Amino acid sequence: MTAQLNPRGDVAVLVPAAGAGVRLGPGAPKALRLLSGEPLLVHAVRRIAAAGSVHTIVVAAPAGEVEAVRRLLAPVAPVLVVPGGAERQASVAAALAAVPAGPGIVLVHDAARALTPPELVESVAGAVRSGHDAVIPVLPVVDTIKEVGTGEVVLGTVDRSALRAVQTPQGFRRSVLAAAHAAAGDPLTDDAGLVEKQGIPVVCVPGSEYALKITRPFDLALAEHLLAAGA
Repeated sequence: MTAQLNPRGDVAVLVPAAGAGVRLGPGAPKALRLLSGEPLLVHAVRRIAAAGSVHTIVVAAPAGEVEAVRRLLAPVAPVLVVPGGAERQASVAAALAAVPAGPGIVLVHDAARALTPPELVESVAGAVRSGHDAVIPVLPVVDTIKEVGTGEVVLGTVDRSALRAVQTPQGFRRSVLAAAHAAAGDPLTDDAGLVEKQGIPVVCVPGSEYALKITRPFDLALAEHLLAAGA
């Protein structure tokens, strides 16, 4: 089976999926936890593959689960599966190194955002295609945010009008992401943060409520409800 989805596509999507997911409780690695009877990773890859401009999907799997993940995803979409690293940054770098020649746009997407709609994938890719080096989907922060100091004493109220909650997929010109990873120092959990360190502007586009990150048991229950409602 070819690992290409759309030979004319210009987008490669990297899916770091090697994390343990301790906050979900004991069990399989996070990306392999079940949501409505299927692993989160299956849901995520199925939705990515539905985005028409995606040429290649590369999944960085837990080191001991590479063959199992290949078998799991084979009926879902053509993917490349590589061993992930101990940290997310290492997993993204390993997936980036496996991208074939061709795609000039690279998106990095969390498997834990399993309900992300294909339209968001296309929106982020389109913003990079239009000329931006780095693009992130965001939502406004709706809660009141307090800065808290020693002893849990409130130091002040943060102006939330300038704050955004960041989602994935995050999109980059391929050369920009590669250079940011080559120059990376201390591990970060956010690829846009690596690009910011290089002094490159990161542009925001509207995110999606469905692109919630499944981190805790409550998030899993919410995702189950959304799926049952037709998400």
